[in-house]
Amino acid sequence: MPVIVLQSARVTAAPRNDTASSGDAPLARAGAFIASACERYFPDAFVFALAAVVVVFIAGLLAGERPIRLVMEFGGGFWGLVPFTMQMALVIVGGFVVAGSPPLARLIEWLARRPRTPRGAVAFVAFFAMATSLLSWGLSLVFTGLLVREITRRLQAIDYRAICAAAYLGLGSVWALGLSSSAALLQATRSTIPEKLLPITGVLPLSQTIFLWQSLLMAGVLIAVSVAVAYVSCPAPARARTAAAMGIRFDTPRLEIRPPRTPAEKLENSPILGVAVVLLMVAYLVTQMRDRGFVAALDLNNFNFAFLALGLLLHLRPASFLAAVGRAVPATAGVLIQFPFYAGIFGIISNTAIKTLLADLFVRISTRETFPIVVALYSAVLGLFVPSGGGKWIIEAPYVMAAASAWHVHLGWTVQIYNAAEALPNLINPFWMLPLMGILNVRARDLAGFSILQLMFHVPMVLVLCWILAQTLPYVAPVIP
Repeated sequence: MPVIVLQSARVTAAPRNDTASSGDAPLARAGAFIASACERYFPDAFVFALAAVVVVFIAGLLAGERPIRLVMEFGGGFWGLVPFTMQMALVIVGGFVVAGSPPLARLIEWLARRPRTPRGAVAFVAFFAMATSLLSWGLSLVFTGLLVREITRRLQAIDYRAICAAAYLGLGSVWALGLSSSAALLQATRSTIPEKLLPITGVLPLSQTIFLWQSLLMAGVLIAVSVAVAYVSCPAPARARTAAAMGIRFDTPRLEIRPPRTPAEKLENSPILGVAVVLLMVAYLVTQMRDRGFVAALDLNNFNFAFLALGLLLHLRPASFLAAVGRAVPATAGVLIQFPFYAGIFGIISNTAIKTLLADLFVRISTRETFPIVVALYSAVLGLFVPSGGGKWIIEAPYVMAAASAWHVHLGWTVQIYNAAEALPNLINPFWMLPLMGILNVRARDLAGFSILQLMFHVPMVLVLCWILAQTLPYVAPVIP
């Protein structure tokens, strides 16, 4: 039976040679400088999570909460993201299984041959990461990560930090403006909107959120600028910090032929059971789309369900499928251990005086003219501590949408302001970097330098676009069907 084996290793790094020369473009020098500084001073993702726990705990004390209350909310919330943690782990596993199948491996190999230069490869990956994130952030992380592995195996002179950061751009730019936006999907489906929130927001169809021409324009501008920045900021080959220089090696995929010998092995390598189960899974997905509508059925559970079904179909044989799962599991380690700590942070913020203080502050400092900018800044800052698009929207929506109605700001555009700004902290928050870090065998500090450079362009663009485009939309009162 043919099985594609993907292997990687981190070995002793070669001497560094990433000091930017005066001949490099200014953005390349800036990217190399920030990346080098991050390698020295940016902590590992787990350290970042622990520091965030301490910061939020101290904020709770300053807000007047008793220490024991904060302790209990932290511990009580610690396991609150267990279902989401499992979903995220399955995003990685499902993506690995699909992308590691023979048909998709051939597609990745074909795509990896398109770029001819290091800068072209970085720009190619950046565009691909953002375009696919509009369909699914999980697809963007996994498929683009595996694409980077193949490209860097072919083009040796690419700055590995730059191309890995490019692969992460979907999660730090436009993913929430696309079909996997938790906030937009929630607001479009009455059954998922909390009862107390429904009178404030009403039901907002996707035509009033992600399919607004203003939203599509903002996504297009962000993609164009991000690709340009990624291209220009990529260090020249002579100054590149390559995968080899960082001690990272990806072995050439190889086919292992394991012909079945025993009756058990013949059953393990028979496509009959796998195809039968795939038919059942497809029938369920079709029923979901028929009953709920195609867009409403695009939730994380059905996404994972579809990817596992596709993985079974592409591998055909159970033995091949299980082998692919086994290769994917190590990449889930960061997710499994760190998400509970972020859940504890979420528990402290959402169940203590911190939430009330933030809400009161928001209402006091906003006006109709400044509302879009205030919403964007607030959502971005809160995203550093509550890195969950859907969960954070539940926290913010009651007072953000109430203020939008008070100032007569378009409710659907308010959702999109939140979506555009919610992605900004992802560029520096290791929470969402974890799946990609597992695939590419990098650390948060390896991605942070070029991500911070992108952030310097994204923040002013998002604020200006959110403010200007808000003026083009009339206010419509909440509609409750």
